[in-house]
Amino acid sequence: MDLLPDLWRQDYWLPPGVTWTDMEQLADSDRPRPRDLLVALPLALGFVALRYVFERFFAPPMGRCLGVKNRLQVTAAPSLKLESFYTQRSRQPTQSEIISLMLSCGKTQRQIETWFRLRRNQDRPCQTRKFGEAAWRFFFYLTAFMAGLSSLIDRPWFWDHRECWRQYPVQPMERAHYWYYMLELGFYGSLLLRISVDIKRKDFKEQVVHHLATIFLLSFSYCANYIRIGTLVMLLHDSSDILLESAKMFNYGTGWRKTCDTLFVVFAVVFLVTRLLIFPTKIIRTTLVLSMEVFEPFAGYYFFNILLMVLQGLHIFWAGLIIRMVYKFLKGKLEKDERSDEESEIEEEEMDKGGEENMDHGDRYWEKSKDTLNSKLSMLTNSCVLNNLTNHRSSVADRMRKAH
Repeated sequence: MDLLPDLWRQDYWLPPGVTWTDMEQLADSDRPRPRDLLVALPLALGFVALRYVFERFFAPPMGRCLGVKNRLQVTAAPSLKLESFYTQRSRQPTQSEIISLMLSCGKTQRQIETWFRLRRNQDRPCQTRKFGEAAWRFFFYLTAFMAGLSSLIDRPWFWDHRECWRQYPVQPMERAHYWYYMLELGFYGSLLLRISVDIKRKDFKEQVVHHLATIFLLSFSYCANYIRIGTLVMLLHDSSDILLESAKMFNYGTGWRKTCDTLFVVFAVVFLVTRLLIFPTKIIRTTLVLSMEVFEPFAGYYFFNILLMVLQGLHIFWAGLIIRMVYKFLKGKLEKDERSDEESEIEEEEMDKGGEENMDHGDRYWEKSKDTLNSKLSMLTNSCVLNNLTNHRSSVADRMRKAH
């Protein structure tokens, strides 16, 4: 089966009437070639190493400047049986499993539930780790956006989107745009490489879909020489991501609430405008409609636009989360990011339950409160009985006077 020759059939990648021979009119340095994508692999590994260095040596002092502090956590008491169940079977035991653990460990139900709650809290990412991840993404998005904007601001297709398709696909590729593509591919590749160890959030599945769709979109657009429209897509996405990560950085700090709220409002506006307004009305309209002024539809045209539609679907999903956050913010109840600050596998913990250290104190307080309550109830009962007796005697006396 000759799968590779079939994969590179020109009618898959190029408009009708255009062949790979036509593409050879461009110089080798000006023509995108599929093997160029291999450069993204070592770049992805390089980003992983660079991120490790950044989070290890640069993010901690930045976090201290912003007042990032880890919350004091109460560790679960060592228990081989509970730890084995936690790591091998389930982080959240059912009621029947709790009863079984009670019999095997000799603990009460409350002690079992408290142990699992504390153990889950131990696995939650600390504030410094979340700050390091946000700071790393912030600096990449900021650098990529500034570099992309400087390489596109004076290009004709930045202002007139019809220029994206002039003489397509025989369009020379600039070296700045080549590196823009490779660095973005390497970065998203590094996110996929670290996805198993990164903080897992509520939208974990959507993030995986987003990374895969982005990598496929960048790879295909590069091979099919959709580079002009591809650079616009990358620039548009990086613009709002900068604000998101900066807002998260200040959110993890101490004493930056107003700054965080301001950045969040600006981010929400920029995200909704760029992803729900500009992206569909400018980018997708350019690929769906304006491109048809130059060539007829072909397989690559449909595939490219399907990937853009997948991204737009994710934009709508995240816009729903952001609108919900805006609603809470306006009501004064916004405490955390709807998607970024919680792990997807951990339920909302009851903050009023506390740890094991507070259990004895709570029991003593309850016993004391119970004694006080009992005495008050006794006084109230006696008072009610006396009142009833007094009322009864008064009513008997009245009836006797009326009888006489």
